[in-house]
Amino acid sequence: MAERGSAPGVAERGSAPGVADLAGLRAYRALLGAQARSQAAYRTSFVVDLVGNVGATVFDVVTVLVIFGVTRELGGFTLRETLVVVGLSSCGFATADLLVGNIERLPRYVRTGLFDAVLVRPLGALPQLLLMDLPLRKLSRAVFGLAVLLFALVSADIDWTPGRVALAVAAPPAAAVFFGSVFVMTATVSFYWVDSGELANAVTYGGRDFTSYPITVYGGWFRALFAYGMGFAFVSYHPALALLGRADPLGLPSWAGWAAPGVAVVAAALAALAWRVGVRHYRSTGS
Repeated sequence: MAERGSAPGVAERGSAPGVADLAGLRAYRALLGAQARSQAAYRTSFVVDLVGNVGATVFDVVTVLVIFGVTRELGGFTLRETLVVVGLSSCGFATADLLVGNIERLPRYVRTGLFDAVLVRPLGALPQLLLMDLPLRKLSRAVFGLAVLLFALVSADIDWTPGRVALAVAAPPAAAVFFGSVFVMTATVSFYWVDSGELANAVTYGGRDFTSYPITVYGGWFRALFAYGMGFAFVSYHPALALLGRADPLGLPSWAGWAAPGVAVVAAALAALAWRVGVRHYRSTGS
């Protein structure tokens, strides 16, 4: 195998996107425009993909509705309260999946050597990967997730204050940043273990499913690991408690619901660090 960083400046460029100069911004915009034109070229197929991609998010909501068809409460939460939880989760995950989800292709790029071509270009590696195959068809998921969240917030009879309005605006982007960070962190495992796709899916999609319900339905080490060890409790559960004005049945203080943006920033910083270390560890295929 070729030595790491065989192309000048590869590790530095790939390790962090940095602040792109004007030429770089034009290049990224060109990549995005090319993706949009190519995916929308066949309009009927594109519309069918848009409609079909709503299914995954719809299924999350339908599952909750089915559960409440046989019970009046879930983990101590009513249907309207649970919909706030699932709305925050669905909106955040769908947005992250749209913007960052195709980083899941990284194991294939590493295995086939396509990642070498990404590194030798005078652009940040991570933005290139995200724009190379941006799945615009998933836009419908993000729109539907936002619609579910808005419906849940309206129907939950929330006592709106300026603080809760600010939290309602900040929580969905924070959830998207958190999930996006998880996508990046799990993808970087492929720099060390190429066949890590199933492990990554267990964390990303498992995290989505975990955050779709009040964490009071889980127990023991499983809740401790996913909710607080990995931070998924701050995606939807704690922000929902703060919006609803409910005390945490598990005993955490009320300020925990307002910690979501801070947790998202920490997750993004860890993802950036994991990406830098992973790219520096990468060895070219030599092809």
